Amino acid sequence: MSLDVAILGGGMAGGLLARQLHREVPAARIAIFERSNESGFKVGESLVELGSHYLVRRLGLSRYLYQHHLPKNGLRYFFDDSERNAELAQMSELGTVNLPFHPSFQLDRARFDTDLLEMNASEGVEIRRGARVTQLHLEEGSKRHHLEVEQRGRSETRSARWVVDASGRSGLVARERGWRVRETAHSVQAVWGRFEGVADVDDWQQWGEAFGERVRHTSRGISTLHFCYPGYWIWVIPLRGGLTSIGVVGHLQKRLAALRSEAGFRAFLEEHRALASLLVHAKAVDTATLRQLAHGTRHFFHADRIGLTGESAAFADPLYSPGADFIALANDFLCDLICHDLGDETEAGWQKRLPLFDEFMRFRLEAALRLYRGLYGGLGSYEFMRLKWDFDIASYHNLWVWPYLLGEYTQPSFLRRQLRQKRFVLQALANFSDAFQKVEAHLRENGTYYRANLGRFSHGLENIDFLEKVGLPRPRRAELERTTAIFDGVRRGALRLLDREAEAASPEIVPLSALMGSQPIV
Repeated sequence: MSLDVAILGGGMAGGLLARQLHREVPAARIAIFERSNESGFKVGESLVELGSHYLVRRLGLSRYLYQHHLPKNGLRYFFDDSERNAELAQMSELGTVNLPFHPSFQLDRARFDTDLLEMNASEGVEIRRGARVTQLHLEEGSKRHHLEVEQRGRSETRSARWVVDASGRSGLVARERGWRVRETAHSVQAVWGRFEGVADVDDWQQWGEAFGERVRHTSRGISTLHFCYPGYWIWVIPLRGGLTSIGVVGHLQKRLAALRSEAGFRAFLEEHRALASLLVHAKAVDTATLRQLAHGTRHFFHADRIGLTGESAAFADPLYSPGADFIALANDFLCDLICHDLGDETEAGWQKRLPLFDEFMRFRLEAALRLYRGLYGGLGSYEFMRLKWDFDIASYHNLWVWPYLLGEYTQPSFLRRQLRQKRFVLQALANFSDAFQKVEAHLRENGTYYRANLGRFSHGLENIDFLEKVGLPRPRRAELERTTAIFDGVRRGALRLLDREAEAASPEIVPLSALMGSQPIV
């Protein structure tokens, strides 16, 4: 009845952690307690490079992913006119012309979560489906935790050295310990559903041959599609087996009641001509709603041998599909702590690293939130998003993906260096957020918000020319030089959109220290 690790929740985060722990410490006694008997429809289908690397390289799921789910052809963004009346082939588009250099995937989450539990069970992990944790007794220090578990009308008490909350937004541990942090500065809602019979965006006969030629005939149909509007965006994600996940994220509070029904949600989608054309023969399967997406936590990890992973801990925003990235980071840190603890390492060892891991995760969350707070108003402008893409995507690969692929994240020296720079990184993000908000305001005031929303195309890499090098060894100086080039290039792009061409054309390169300082950058 005694466990080394009790994982509360058998979804993606908990299932992946169990697999990772078992691969690292096969003798560990691990149990997953999942209250549902079946894995139902969940969002979080879209993976990007960091999370995909975690699944492929850390957890050995490459063959499984390619056999049972869809490889992804990157993120793809479409932009409409002010009346939301543009045809799909008329819309300006930002998206790749080839499969990404590093793999990513679209997951059928119901199948993925179910398969993951079955894999874990076959490896000897105890899987308890339909098991509800009715009471949670979290102890302090080195005392064992106790869980009251009810399953099929019977109750039992289990003890565990470690308790990891992977229960999603219900947040069992967060509620018990009072760790949940409300996110008030970035309040967005979401409505989503699955559809059968959504039109194929790769059908050149329907959309025109020129539409296919624009992306060099690559497949848009396996991209994560984003249709962007002021204050909200709509995703379209294909899933293996023929279903398509469609959802809207944004400032929807005033319309949320109407959108909650299948009829109301479909009516909203059909207000957009391009979306309506995709849904002509589509049939809704289900729908769901979430009133508040973003939230935080006071702790990801605690010295009482408690951890949080996935949405039980925190969530920022789905625009760039970062959910699996945060799971990867949290699970890597948890695995490091738990494996060293179970391996009889002295408490001074793993407990010394724990606050370092915890602070880094909270820093990473805050950095992510600063990409979205106050910036949803500009999403509907191609020029705004083209500029923001250069900042967000280039910085993601340069500062986050690159060191992860090199295995630096669990190295204390790397994390300490990152945290020494935390104040400056967050200040830089605040500076660029201010610049983006100035650009949006200027475009609106001058009536030019929509001026480039039709007939434009960008493959997104005109200013990001280093992706094939990501993951290769590099000196620290090269990282800083690339960061300077990214930041200065985006600053110049902002100046151009603000009609300050002379400043944008200046040959002087603004040093990184100035871009991370307290003065406005534009």
